[in-house]
Parts: sequence; structure tokens; C-alpha cells
Amino acid sequence: MTTQRTVKIPGPDHPIIIEASGGRVRVLVAGRLVADSVNALTLREAAYPQVYYLPRSEVNMELLQRSDHATYCPYKGECSYYSIPSGGERAINAVWTYEEPYTAVATIRDHLAFYPDRVDEIIIR
Repeated sequence: MTTQRTVKIPGPDHPIIIEASGGRVRVLVAGRLVADSVNALTLREAAYPQVYYLPRSEVNMELLQRSDHATYCPYKGECSYYSIPSGGERAINAVWTYEEPYTAVATIRDHLAFYPDRVDEIIIR
């Protein structure tokens, strides 16, 4: 039996704004540069902290390992996760992505985001 998912559209009660970050975003784990992007997007959603989404092409995917973990956001869609093995237990499910995001947030397709507390450093300049 298939579960019907609720789909919500961002609006005044739950705004989502996506724009170019305008700087350079670098992610470090265990002394290694995992991502380095000048094309990152900044996503601001409701009252949540802003999130940087980096193009997959600017992330060293060889350092990531796909996880079985998955979640769902009614505004963005199905979410998949990656771990960063070199970061140890703290870096399990440290990276997330919406591979088929809903139309309202389609610009985050082919982008990855990193939990700040699961990597060593996210440098924004």
C-alpha cells in the first residue's frame, strides 16, 4: 500500500527563499576538503537557520557514502542522506539532498547540504 504524502507550497506562513550565496563555501572533515563552491545557494526557510546547498559537481563525492537514511519534508520532498566515513560516527548522515525536489524549490536539485555540527568546519567567505 502506497502512503500519500502531503505537499505544501511555501507562502507567507512558511516562506522559503533560495538565492545565490554570493561567496565561497568550503566544508572540511578530518583535515580534508570535502566541498569547495563559489556557486552555493542559500536557503532560508521560515524561522530555521539558513542552509547552504552546494552543487554536487563541487563536492568530492568520493569522500561520501550513501546512507539508507531518508526523511520527508512536505515543502521540499523526499530527502536522501550521505555519511562521511573519514569523519567517524559524528559524520553519519552529515549530508542531505533532495534529488527530486518539489517545483517550488527545484533550484536545489543536484545540490547537497551539510549539518554544521557533523563536519569539522563550514567556511563562508
